Amino acid sequence: MSKRRPTLKDLAEELNLSASTISRAIAGHPAISEATKKKVQSKAEELGFAPNTIAASFRKKRTNSIGVIVPKIDVHFHSLVISGIEDLAYSKGYNVTIFQSKDSVEREKEITKILQNRLVEGIIVCISNETKTYSHFKKFLKFGVPIIFYDRVPSDFKANKIIIDDFGSAFKATEHLIEQGCQRIAHIAGNQNTTIFKDRLEGYKSALKANKLPVDPKYIMPTKNLTYEEGADCAKSLLQLSQKPDGLFCSNDYTAISAIQIFQKNGLQVPKEIAVVGFSNYPISRVIEPNLTTVNDRAFQMGEAATNLLIRQIEEEDNPIEFETITLKTTLVVRDSSKRL
Repeated sequence: MSKRRPTLKDLAEELNLSASTISRAIAGHPAISEATKKKVQSKAEELGFAPNTIAASFRKKRTNSIGVIVPKIDVHFHSLVISGIEDLAYSKGYNVTIFQSKDSVEREKEITKILQNRLVEGIIVCISNETKTYSHFKKFLKFGVPIIFYDRVPSDFKANKIIIDDFGSAFKATEHLIEQGCQRIAHIAGNQNTTIFKDRLEGYKSALKANKLPVDPKYIMPTKNLTYEEGADCAKSLLQLSQKPDGLFCSNDYTAISAIQIFQKNGLQVPKEIAVVGFSNYPISRVIEPNLTTVNDRAFQMGEAATNLLIRQIEEEDNPIEFETITLKTTLVVRDSSKRL
């Protein structure tokens, strides 16, 4: 049995019409009668014919295709961003192809080569932890392909960016712990090669200073990837201190949740003896006992905002949009893990 796809020529032979007539009928050309259009559509369905959209896009010089590069798809934050991107892109007639860099800059560079070959009309990117230079992205700007960076964004590269106020969010989270009576507040920090985690650390420090509390290096626990395991290791280290912290602000929810579990296994009451705040509002934050206080980073809305800005740039190419940085507001979701008062 032949697996060859039916072509316009096959349809033309079946209906005894020219290939050009078939093509115009499928495209809904007004010069083709409704009867002919229906006849062509019926035969196309019968034979399993599908228009070659790739070839058509080359002719129109439009692919309606968006490339998305994320560090890891299985991180809830990025899966929510992707949902926001896909929902809006689909409603606007664009298709989306997702790639994950696995936080490898070499893999990220290879993906940009693939996207260049696929002639995408725009790209949405959250850069890897390893990315320090941006020449692999700059080549798209030379060809007029717009790029939107979200969350982890380059600090010294002019581009459109969608971010949250990481400094302010961390300040608010830390100050909440102070308001609950915490005096010795620790911080599980993200990779300091990445701007967002630098900002969260600085927000934590600034809140302590603003409230006349010392910034004690022994309470700052650095991590590479903010994994569940790293959070557990940090919590164990904090428990070894002669003067244990009575509050903990974490740069994501995974580390906060693993810390809570380690504290509880070692007989510490949360929040009575140590209050805990996370960051990102993952679904598990509502499941763990006690429920986790956390920052809602509005990941879905970030995906929508990135897509909206990208499509504006694609469709208004004759009226270029100046580089924009859009900062989304976050909220602190207060739950039982930090409620002392």
